[in-house]
Amino acid sequence: MPEPPAIHVAEAQLTETDLRFPINLATALRLSDARPLIVAAAQASAWVAEAKLTRARVLWVPTFIAGADYIRHDGGGPDFNKGIMTAPSANFFYGGASAALMVNLTDAIFEPLAARQVLQSKQWDIQTAKNDALLMTTDAYFQVHQARGRYVGALYAVEKGEDLVERITRLSKDLFPVLEIDRARNLLADLEQQAIASREAWRVQSANLTQVLRLDPRAVVVPTEPDHLQITIIDPARPLDELMPIAVNNRPELQSNQSLIQAAEARIRREKMRPLLPIVMLNGFQSAGMWLQGGIFGLGPNSSLNQWVGRSDTSYQLIWQLEGFGIANLAKIKKQRGEESRAIIELRRAQDMVVAEVTRAQAKVQSAAARVSQADRSMRAALVAFNGTVEGLGQTKRFGDVLLPVNRPQEAVYSLKLLKLSFDEYFNTVADYNRAQFELFYAMGYPARELAELQPPGDLIPVDTSRPGYLPPVGNGPPPATR
Repeated sequence: MPEPPAIHVAEAQLTETDLRFPINLATALRLSDARPLIVAAAQASAWVAEAKLTRARVLWVPTFIAGADYIRHDGGGPDFNKGIMTAPSANFFYGGASAALMVNLTDAIFEPLAARQVLQSKQWDIQTAKNDALLMTTDAYFQVHQARGRYVGALYAVEKGEDLVERITRLSKDLFPVLEIDRARNLLADLEQQAIASREAWRVQSANLTQVLRLDPRAVVVPTEPDHLQITIIDPARPLDELMPIAVNNRPELQSNQSLIQAAEARIRREKMRPLLPIVMLNGFQSAGMWLQGGIFGLGPNSSLNQWVGRSDTSYQLIWQLEGFGIANLAKIKKQRGEESRAIIELRRAQDMVVAEVTRAQAKVQSAAARVSQADRSMRAALVAFNGTVEGLGQTKRFGDVLLPVNRPQEAVYSLKLLKLSFDEYFNTVADYNRAQFELFYAMGYPARELAELQPPGDLIPVDTSRPGYLPPVGNGPPPATR
């Protein structure tokens, strides 16, 4: 097959009101590592888990209390000092501070262990969110490429359609009926509508990308790479037996689930030890309500407080307990074992999901790789066929005494329609290939940072990440609380 001539098409058009936003894949991936809201949400969850770990670590630290207590007594009552019934009026005042404590040693020992594993799980969830953001970004980015490529192909088809209408109009006086002009004009009108729809898709997909990356929503994204660019991260020929172990060892979701299993194991040990370890209590005098351990004490009859003295009361208690005579403790152990079993089930479900995602993604990559080659050949063949058909419109051959055209206008119209379809299929399959590559990259568990920072597909370019004043600014991490 002869090599077709180069395709010279006009650049995808922007209007004066469009906000042009040039960007490349490397820059989009760098922005996806922090700006998407799913990353900030995961970071906020990690903050909560970190706060719970801090609280668990200080369960054994007493609570500081400061205050005052005033009691007025009127009427009869026992005088414990004298062993008789008395009936004076009396009042007293007690002001001071205390370091009160009531903690189960089991919680103080094992809860930090469980909380540490929960925090580690949330930290893995941050990486999961970053990987999710990377996949969302690449999907939206190649959707932009696909829509812009189809738009460029539509513009090229419209240009050729206009030339075809003009050519048929000139030749219709001698060779073709006027009906052929209307046939060509009908195709041209359809191509113009497809071009408008493709430009709409370009702007819609730009909005999807700017939403993911939290950029200016008015921007029309203009990738700096050509729309036929193919990104190959993982060789489509790599066997599944090689890919799946990498995915199982690297997916952050699995690491997160394993941390939750370890947290459940720590809580099982906690409940097993609960009857054996005491509750430690540290407060003031052992009578109810007396929390103050040291301060000043004032006493006097009636309404006077004329006897003042320093006072300290400290009570230390160790208490062992069996909840429900031990039956409730056994129930708590069973509950935590159930939580561990549920965490194990979630891990196994995640493992099955991961290997299935690898299988699906590899199938997409291999299929898209084959279809890209086929679409390329189809586009080249369609271009050769269209050019040959148009060239033959002005040529004639003799059949007896009748002069006939070598090619008829409807053949050129049909060839142009096939050329437009081949353009669409080519840009669709290229975008499918790129998306499938990143789906496989995601399924194997590589962090977004590895591609965005260590192996970027191209050099970073400066972009304007500011947004209109009616939208909140994008910061680093979760937004601060309002109160």
